[in-house]
Amino acid sequence: MKVGPYAWTTPLVLAPMAGVTDRPFRLLCRSLGAHFAASEMVTSDQSLWHTTKSKRRLDHSGEPEPRIVQIAGGEPTMMADAARRNAALGAQIIDINMGCPAKKVCNRAAGSALLKDEPLVAEILRAVVRAVDIPVTLKMRTGWDPDHKNGVTIARLAEAAGIQGLAVHGRTRTDQYAGPAEYHTIQAIKAAVRIPVLANGDIVDGPTAKRVLQQTGADGVMIGRAAQGNPWIFREVAHYLATGESLPTAAGPEVRDIMIRHLEQLYAFYGEQDGVRVARKHLGWYRDTALRPSLNTELRGPTVHVERSLFQEMRIATATSSQLDLVRAWFDVIIELPSTPQEQPVLAAATHPLEQMSEQPIVAVA
Repeated sequence: MKVGPYAWTTPLVLAPMAGVTDRPFRLLCRSLGAHFAASEMVTSDQSLWHTTKSKRRLDHSGEPEPRIVQIAGGEPTMMADAARRNAALGAQIIDINMGCPAKKVCNRAAGSALLKDEPLVAEILRAVVRAVDIPVTLKMRTGWDPDHKNGVTIARLAEAAGIQGLAVHGRTRTDQYAGPAEYHTIQAIKAAVRIPVLANGDIVDGPTAKRVLQQTGADGVMIGRAAQGNPWIFREVAHYLATGESLPTAAGPEVRDIMIRHLEQLYAFYGEQDGVRVARKHLGWYRDTALRPSLNTELRGPTVHVERSLFQEMRIATATSSQLDLVRAWFDVIIELPSTPQEQPVLAAATHPLEQMSEQPIVAVA
């Protein structure tokens, strides 16, 4: 697959997700096997770029090539201006969002709402492509609703406008994320155009990635929600596609080290107050996605109470240092799981890690 000067063999791509794929998460996923990752969606309304949220979404310092910025809007001139400005700020690929199903986006005639207006789609695509001298790609869905699956038409309009790559989510806008993704439309889109196509939707591991690639003929896969709390999914999928074998599930010590590295990057990017707050959702995803199976099957007796108490303390911590200390204490509990139920009493309340930590001074990270 080639987009402009950038080439990959069966690329594995992190899907742009608002509130998730900030710079720390993009860098983490790329270090674990994602070939490229677009920014969180940036509005085309430059009058809003002064906000802290927009400034952070426009920050790509330290990111490896290609730096991809996704823009969203419904007015061709504003979209072209936003693309031009982002290119000047260092973007190397512009991605256009016509896939977001969120009401607050669609109510502004942006995201997947645009799929209802094919002439406007064509006008926006042409305007953005003409505005910049870097590649432009498109994120889209199969259509507006199950009765109006115009994905093939949109894809042809995109190719005619000069779009150099497509990422297609296998649901319509009205589907949101309900029900299984369907890949027949993605297969039809791939057959209808000559530009690269990425398949997206319900790709959760190596076997599903391989099946979707075989069914659709797509050039690569884009992974979104399955990477939340599970950023090593990219290396696992890559290994499976290369060998047909599954890698062992990431073990406790490695999960701990990745989580801590991720938290430290969040703190550095967002600062003390916002860093702790943003980290909370990621902690929940790590627990639910990566650690839930072992928590359900291996924790017994007093250990269950200790684990739950520590996790709740992690979620309400207000200082970066205390949150990190709690994460380490939490992992001391779940990694050093006793081999038999008889060994559980050593984790009685008197040795609760919170009590040990309460005597230690907490030093905030600047």
